[in-house]
Amino acid sequence: MYIPKLFEASETMGREIMRAHSWALLVTTGADGTPFASHLALLWQEDGSAHGHLIGHMARANSHWKLFEGAADSMAMFWGPHAYVSPTWYTPGPKVPTWNYLTVHAYGRPEIIDDTKGALDILARLVATYEGEGPDAWSMDRLPPGNAEAQSRGIVAFRMPLSRIEAKAKLSQNRDLEDRHRVIAQLEASDSQEAQATALWMKKVLP
Repeated sequence: MYIPKLFEASETMGREIMRAHSWALLVTTGADGTPFASHLALLWQEDGSAHGHLIGHMARANSHWKLFEGAADSMAMFWGPHAYVSPTWYTPGPKVPTWNYLTVHAYGRPEIIDDTKGALDILARLVATYEGEGPDAWSMDRLPPGNAEAQSRGIVAFRMPLSRIEAKAKLSQNRDLEDRHRVIAQLEASDSQEAQATALWMKKVLP
């Protein structure tokens, strides 16, 4: 990924982005050089290694998982909030439009979890993350005995140890502070939740 030095984000920020925005695009290149992409929920997990790993699953009918044995790394792409930035928001001068955004590319080789217990553990972690806690939170325990095991046969669970993480936060760091504050104000005033969320991230990278 092209990352100018000003927009290079730390791996710590990259992990934060992956946690907060875990709907990702997983891309694997087949032996013939053709890329195959699947949209998936992927959870970053700490494991004591340099970069951690991702967990996820896909439908068994999705042939993507059959490419995991290939020689090349797969790439998981995550994206945070993003917003258009108008040059009218800056102080006067010959300035042009741009787009502010956050993105992470995480690389590794997915490993299929082929035992039922391991697959159910990954499914339980996904459910717990998105359902949260509380009396109304759904869990797999609500399924009839044996049902989760039966349904798990229709999916392929996997973990993806990460070899590299690239994170980019293009948030007006190339503008002076006055322009950055003016952009933040405009985004905060927007009706768009994406714009408002972009403003929050802009504040995080202010000097």
